[in-house]
Amino acid sequence: MTSPFDAFQLGGLRLRNRVVKAATYEGMSPDAHVSDGLVKHHRDVAAGGVAMTTVAYCAVEPDGRTFRDQLYMRPDVVPELRRLTDAVHAEGAAASLQLGHCGGFCNNRDLRRARPYGPSRALNALGALSGRPLADAMTEADIEQVTEAFVEASRLAREAGFDAVELHLGHGYLLSQFLCPTTNARRDAYGGSLENRARFPLAVVERVRAALPAGFPVLAKVNLRDGHRGGFDIDESVQVARWLEASGASALVLSGGFVSRDAFYLFRGERPLGAMISVEKSVAQKVALTLFGPAVIKAHPYEPLYFLPLARQVRSAVKMPLVLLGGITALAHLQTAMDEGFELAAMGRALIHEPGLIAKYAAGEATVSGCVPCNLCVAEMDREGGVRCAKVPAQLAEREAYLKSHPR
Repeated sequence: MTSPFDAFQLGGLRLRNRVVKAATYEGMSPDAHVSDGLVKHHRDVAAGGVAMTTVAYCAVEPDGRTFRDQLYMRPDVVPELRRLTDAVHAEGAAASLQLGHCGGFCNNRDLRRARPYGPSRALNALGALSGRPLADAMTEADIEQVTEAFVEASRLAREAGFDAVELHLGHGYLLSQFLCPTTNARRDAYGGSLENRARFPLAVVERVRAALPAGFPVLAKVNLRDGHRGGFDIDESVQVARWLEASGASALVLSGGFVSRDAFYLFRGERPLGAMISVEKSVAQKVALTLFGPAVIKAHPYEPLYFLPLARQVRSAVKMPLVLLGGITALAHLQTAMDEGFELAAMGRALIHEPGLIAKYAAGEATVSGCVPCNLCVAEMDREGGVRCAKVPAQLAEREAYLKSHPR
């Protein structure tokens, strides 16, 4: 029987166990730079026993940022990221960098273009109150330029010391927008059939794979289901998984949800609307969230291993390594993932609550996490200083101390 604490060979990378820190937005990249807090966040998780920690949402170009204070890959940030990967490696863990592009879901006030772009001309609800209510349709030249940006960002990630990259094909960002029938209304080779809608995402994976050494892991994060009517669903996800396996992806991270349509389909559990409104800096956004938040941010009940039933369908369709996530908080959940045939398991909120949780599991000091699905950490992501568990006083005190020593 496979144990969550068995080592695993992912391409040319040997992982010390089967637990990955999921890419959960940290909110720790002011002015698009690596902060001391971001380094500490990932060092702490590495020291806490995970096999690999994933730095969340690094855009492949400046206009790929959803918000201004997000990382985007360029040569001058490589030394900053090297400091982070060195810190993770010193704790015995590997580091992965999630690379993505926001597409038409954008509220970046530093946008170089007049408007963001995506598969089709569309409403950009996120940017409506900041003067960018529309997104343009990408040209084929735009698609080629962004594909090459993914390739170059992947090369720079390796230069920065990362052991793997995770290409973001989910959650309603650019590549997911192309896969989704409700956001892709194109009538050319990139729209219509699933084969056409997948053409751009698959090209990104194939080109990145070809640009990196054969043993360097290239993971792809893909939705099992978008979670809204007419969206990308499990039957299409299974087929895309087969194509991704053929394209040379090293592993798939199985997720779900479309942020612009149903923000909490991914998270499940409570909706901390009050906390989210309180941290919002824009008065207009506060008002919009107050008025429309309950309709846009739908409630989804929490249950352990909530993506497992859908993920089983992908497991039966491909032989490649798969990463299960969603509602994994207890040691028993990790073992279930192994017993169900998933090579790796990803944890997010439980490791925000307690970065040292996996070491405790391995030592027999604990079997369950103290994390409850209150989702207050989602609001904390937007608070200055970045994500914390709002129910751990020591973490909140640590943030206050950090902000005093790092005034902006």
